[in-house]
Amino acid sequence: MRRIDPTRIPPEPLFILGSTSQFVGQAVAVDLFDDLTPGGVALLRVLGAALMIVALRRSWQRRWTAVELGWASVFGIVLAAMNLSIYYSVELVPLGNAVSIEFLGPVAVAAFGTRTLSSAAAVLLAVAGVVVLAGVETDGTLRGVWFALLAGSFWAGYIVLGHRVARGAAWVDGLGVGMFVGALAISPFGIPHVPTAFRQPALLGLGLLVALLSNVVPYGLDQWVMRRIDQHRFALLQALAPVTAAVVGFIMLSQEPSPREMIGIGLVIVAIVLSRSGKRTPTTAAA
Repeated sequence: MRRIDPTRIPPEPLFILGSTSQFVGQAVAVDLFDDLTPGGVALLRVLGAALMIVALRRSWQRRWTAVELGWASVFGIVLAAMNLSIYYSVELVPLGNAVSIEFLGPVAVAAFGTRTLSSAAAVLLAVAGVVVLAGVETDGTLRGVWFALLAGSFWAGYIVLGHRVARGAAWVDGLGVGMFVGALAISPFGIPHVPTAFRQPALLGLGLLVALLSNVVPYGLDQWVMRRIDQHRFALLQALAPVTAAVVGFIMLSQEPSPREMIGIGLVIVAIVLSRSGKRTPTTAAA
């Protein structure tokens, strides 16, 4: 039987697989918020994923340089802050809406450095989409929008720093060690609630399932994709994220988007497609 060469798989299917896994994990996480709070679930997610990757890769056996540890640590802190922020957001607004607003981070990365009318129009469309999605009536929902915007800024940092780690010698080891440092950084938000999980094995098991689905699988695949394509093209792939989140939210959380919300999500997606037309075709990096 002919073996499949992973380097020949286009990045789009890999991203769809990782994105679906991530948002299924987020849907599971929402059900844990009442028992563990968003901070507790985020800490279990990041720490559990870090331990899984470090154990699988035996990352303690490799020789680390100060530079590698430094980049991995900054990357992990940004990643953990992104996870924490989006959890606080999806506690207050639907998953598809939160991810669409968060998507402004990749939009900024994709449009950065362009001087064309199409890239300017892309930014305006993205802002319009956020305004439509942020048509809120309660303070709680407004806080959810702000947390999603914060998560978006960390998402932009994740793309930039993730490429730096993916192209280095540490690669996936850097992801695992970085998440361990990130877990320490967000621990004040989750430590008071984590003991509840250890007293209830079912909660702990679900928390570790979230770690696997939301971090190990998607971020591991991201590292593979980031080694092959540049930041701009990777950011463009994120256009699939709001759609995936909306579908998962509808199926698993019964969060049916309203016509207004569909328009907002559509505007954000059109923005990233338009931003692609304003850039030169990116070169693909060697695997």
